[in-house]
Amino acid sequence: MYRHFLQSEAWESFEKSLGAETFREKSEDFEFFAIKKATKLGSYLFVPYGPALKTSKSDSTLAEKSLETALESLKALAKRERCFFIRLEPTVALNPEFLRQKGFIKTHDHDPARTWLLDLTPDKETLLHNFSQGTRTRHNQFTKKHLELEVSHNPENIKHLVRLQRALAKEKGITAYDESYLKAELAQPFASLYLVHFKDPETNKDQIIAASLFFDDQENSTRYYMQSAAASEYKKLPATVGLLTSSLFDAKEKGLKYLDFWGIAPDDAEKTHPWAGFTRFKQSFGGFAKDCSGTWDYVLNKPKYTLYKGLREINKKIKRL
Repeated sequence: MYRHFLQSEAWESFEKSLGAETFREKSEDFEFFAIKKATKLGSYLFVPYGPALKTSKSDSTLAEKSLETALESLKALAKRERCFFIRLEPTVALNPEFLRQKGFIKTHDHDPARTWLLDLTPDKETLLHNFSQGTRTRHNQFTKKHLELEVSHNPENIKHLVRLQRALAKEKGITAYDESYLKAELAQPFASLYLVHFKDPETNKDQIIAASLFFDDQENSTRYYMQSAAASEYKKLPATVGLLTSSLFDAKEKGLKYLDFWGIAPDDAEKTHPWAGFTRFKQSFGGFAKDCSGTWDYVLNKPKYTLYKGLREINKKIKRL
């Protein structure tokens, strides 16, 4: 039974440190960690990348049966906590038609339904060989371009990632993450911040031009590539490539077996898909795709849920104005 990092005790501890009300249940068939989320209309249960389900290569329906059992426990918990719906994200790629038949409603993915993984167990030369030619060239140019890497666990240094993210958000019209939240993440023992310094040979000025936050999951021997940003004015420098290659080789040296690049676009996505660019970038390191079920809602109070969804849509339209 595979349990994603967002279902781990370490992540639950982080959520609790932020004041979240959490719940955990476990049986032979499933395990889930749920967060009680508040809205103006009431509360709902959110199970990030969960529940963990029993699976079997010889029984394709085992995960479906496990989900049905887990759902009964979640429904009982939701009733006790007066929640009007349950939101979950099984990491098993369940048949969407099965989920609809069981009463689930597809909603916007909170966490990516598809991610990109790199197996770190081959030797370093093999890993380098599997990079695209362009990525391998940029990796080799890293130190030649006056770039240096720093790894930090100091929460105060999150300001560098925040600065770069805010500039990117302004440029692309997207929302940047809250600084206090990212700072709290970096304060956790599983987090590390990679920073790329550019020492301009003409001015001798030292600038941080790229930053990425990584999480290490010892249980699944996986390093996750989480928040990241780079200065667009230095995009010709191999800062992000050097940052990622340093991180993946460091993860390998620490005995981790996978690097999870997080979300990518679907295979059939158009070239104009908002994730198309960084999907190609992530895939240039080699690796393989992993599909999950995406985010689904199970409704316990239909009138309240319908009103909730309607208000959410109105709020989105107001923000676009």
